[in-house]
Amino acid sequence: MLDHTDLKILEELSKNSRISMKELGEKIHLSGPAISARVEKLERNGVIEGYTIQINQAELGYPVHALINIFTKSTYHQPYLSFLKTKEQYIINNYKISGDSCYILEGRFSSNQELDKFLVELNEHVNYKLSIIINK
Repeated sequence: MLDHTDLKILEELSKNSRISMKELGEKIHLSGPAISARVEKLERNGVIEGYTIQINQAELGYPVHALINIFTKSTYHQPYLSFLKTKEQYIINNYKISGDSCYILEGRFSSNQELDKFLVELNEHVNYKLSIIINK
């Protein structure tokens, strides 16, 4: 069970996972060793699975951010999954979901022309519904 302090720790770490234990302790009103022990316990119990960074895809040269609902043409999904392996440079995430579609594909593209080329090739394997992210 997580208590109020654990939830505050998670909230602060989700804002800045690079925060020092000393600074985190000051925000939560715990000593450095006490906050370190709490964070280690959260890691050990699997609540904290890892630490990551947020990447600005536009700054990397990928200003087109798309969410694509994927509708497979059969119950055999391997052709689609194999296709994705050849296009890893465009893929941020591929979520298998329940609902109307089979997957939600999150992709990044350097231009609308590059996205269009990807979609033409994608359509050989699946049907899709495209959404472009305007702002985050």
